[in-house]
Amino acid sequence: MQRANTPMALISAILLAITGVSACSEQASTLSSGRQVDAATAALVNGEPIYISDVELEATGQGRIEPNTPFGPDHPDFQPVLDQLIDQRLFAQEAVRRGLDLDTSARRRLEAGRERLLGNILVENLVASEVTEAAIDEMYAEQVKLQQLDDEVRLRHILVDTEEKAKSIHLELQNGRAFTEAAFEYSGDIRTRLDGGDFGWVAPNDMLEPFPEIIGDTKTGSLSEPFESEQGWHILRVDERRTRPPKTKEEMRPEIITFLTFTQISDVLHDLRNNADIRQRDEVTASPAAQPDTPAQDPAEAPTDASETPTE
Repeated sequence: MQRANTPMALISAILLAITGVSACSEQASTLSSGRQVDAATAALVNGEPIYISDVELEATGQGRIEPNTPFGPDHPDFQPVLDQLIDQRLFAQEAVRRGLDLDTSARRRLEAGRERLLGNILVENLVASEVTEAAIDEMYAEQVKLQQLDDEVRLRHILVDTEEKAKSIHLELQNGRAFTEAAFEYSGDIRTRLDGGDFGWVAPNDMLEPFPEIIGDTKTGSLSEPFESEQGWHILRVDERRTRPPKTKEEMRPEIITFLTFTQISDVLHDLRNNADIRQRDEVTASPAAQPDTPAQDPAEAPTDASETPTE
């Protein structure tokens, strides 16, 4: 976020300060027009609607909720954000009533604000189309490998031939069945079955996919979800780690999304700059009309024409 300059910071402070007052007159401000507030509308301010989606977008922008989080009138932060938007709308309406939007400087600032909003919309579009779960999974798998370069873990696993059987065993384990007993009864891995599924100490990055990622996403002492490899369906339990465990995918998700978003923005901006005609001030020869006026000289100091020089 950009740091607000002093005037805008002052306006923001005023808006926050009057929120409590405006909340008391909410019904008067939203119903004075006589128009009906429909299911998608949070409030009417002198007949102009503020939609629930507007309140959700503002709450996301303020960091009160995560993107795509369910948000509505029942949320404790809904009313404070709505009150801020009502106050903002009232200020905007008053500015228009006074004709402040017609000022040349104001028009330039409004256009700059429009550009910023369009840029934000482009970023949101890039995130929605490019920062996918598949991209997050791929990035997480790469990061896990880097985090586990010196890692060793002691594993137990159960190998079966079908997803249905793996899920059934996983449910037994969650309900308290001893892992060693389940491995002895069900596992098809002869090498580890008699030892309660014990794999011993292994380096995750030396194992076949998808073991490194599954190990990284399983906390010490916990079970993995059933997953499939070339051998069949597995359930893992990480008993011990000799180094600090890597972050889980959920812990790394914000960092991954930020990195992928930044990468997409950088790529798009690079292409846009390469294909745009951009001329900066020092690259353009200013016309004489554009040059600043030269201060007038004192007539006494002005050079005289040779033809007018007096002769002795």
